[in-house]
Amino acid sequence: MTATADDLDAHPRGVPVISPAPLVPVADFGPTDRIEGWAATAIVAALAALTRLMNLGSPTDAGTPIFDEKHYAPQAWQLLYNYGVEDNPGFGLVVHPPVGKQLIAIGEALFGYTGVGWRFSSAVLGVLLVALVVRIVRRISRSTMLGAIAGLLLIADGVSFVAARTALLDSFLTFFVVAAFGALIVDRDQVRERMHNALLEGRIAETPWGPRLGVRWWRFAAGVLLGLAFATKWSGLYYIVFFGAMSLAFDVAARRAYRVPRPWFGVLRHDLGPSAYVFAVIPFAVYLASYAPWFSSETAVNRYEVGQSIGERRWFQPPDAIRSLWHYTYKAYHFHSTLTNSAGNHHPWESKPWTWPMSLRPVLYAIDNQNVPGCGATSCVKAVMLVGTPAMWWLAVPVLIYSGWRAFVRRDWRFAVVLTGYCAGFLPWFADIDRQMYFFYAVPMAAFLVMAIALILGEILHAPNQNTERRTLGLIVVSGYIALVITNFAWMYPILTGIPISQSTWNMEIWLPSWR
Repeated sequence: MTATADDLDAHPRGVPVISPAPLVPVADFGPTDRIEGWAATAIVAALAALTRLMNLGSPTDAGTPIFDEKHYAPQAWQLLYNYGVEDNPGFGLVVHPPVGKQLIAIGEALFGYTGVGWRFSSAVLGVLLVALVVRIVRRISRSTMLGAIAGLLLIADGVSFVAARTALLDSFLTFFVVAAFGALIVDRDQVRERMHNALLEGRIAETPWGPRLGVRWWRFAAGVLLGLAFATKWSGLYYIVFFGAMSLAFDVAARRAYRVPRPWFGVLRHDLGPSAYVFAVIPFAVYLASYAPWFSSETAVNRYEVGQSIGERRWFQPPDAIRSLWHYTYKAYHFHSTLTNSAGNHHPWESKPWTWPMSLRPVLYAIDNQNVPGCGATSCVKAVMLVGTPAMWWLAVPVLIYSGWRAFVRRDWRFAVVLTGYCAGFLPWFADIDRQMYFFYAVPMAAFLVMAIALILGEILHAPNQNTERRTLGLIVVSGYIALVITNFAWMYPILTGIPISQSTWNMEIWLPSWR
């Protein structure tokens, strides 16, 4: 029987209708389970506080700071009683910007010149860092559970744990960097929401470059936070460059997603100028502001260097105060740049960046094995070592390879941004490989490694087309891995906190020859 036209109208074929109009991106601008999200954040942060703050004042070196705390704790104490100005009388040279030491001074003002005092600020920001990672992973994955998993993994990371419990500058740098990263992730969602509203209002194609996006307060906050990172350690400059490029990439992607006729030119016309303001002017202004006590001092080191070792100002040069600050900081830069292996500057615990991803050469912050009681043996070992939890750090290479594949082959923006943060703390150090370096430079990398691992665990939990058995297996694998990480952290806990252990236990804690 031959089908008629009426029959075809009554029984349409199963062919999808494709609209010639541009597709509208899904209106997804962040997680919607706010109550559950904040509850999970609070619980994980409480666990972080328990680990970071418990017995914070121990160990010390007979009541004095350990390792490089010996630099920063007395400098911070001097800030309290010298009108915010330091001259580092014990070592003769101030080698880092002041923000980290200013934060250490807050704890010392509260608790005195004690272990708790000089470590308090670092510990508090270490707790907040865990909360930030929970919020960031929750936002980029749209999963509160993955955010909580990331927080638990960071709690159990030996590097982040020890950094939060010592008065070194790297923990402060890490907090500001991760906070700036989180602010830019929120800015990404906010930009897409504004683009979506512009599309609904018919303003997308009013010009070939798309709409202006208004004041972006989260990106402004990121500029301030990156300025604080830069004013803590100069390596914060690396993150300014990487995150600035990432933010512009977000803007290009948003304009392309919403079918702006000329997205690249739109970014150049509307976004490049404000980005330069956020990632150049604001950090530089924050950096200068951190030296306010130095500028206002009459006796600060090198404050009035113009006319002495610096010639008189010419019309095209900056003000005398800025020139004196440049001289002051250049001396510190020269100190760092001349600490090279070729010049004979060797340290027993130095390492090169290719050893950092797997924590192959940690740093021993403190050790005492002479007449130490407390473990039942004649003499025990008390040690604090900055070392990554092997259950996470020894997976760094496959994690990075998979993340790169997801970012560049599958175009998964979540892995791309995490790799950006990780590489900002890793790749720049290869530019001057001869200089003296230490594993504690890798402290900021820990947070981004944890984020990448959490995203991969999410892939296992939420892989598409899973049946009940596969979902159950995925849940077992993820739960087993988290349990393994926590167990591994618990095993290493004595050498992260200076708890007395026997010599035989110490030998079992040292898993690699390069850890000695």
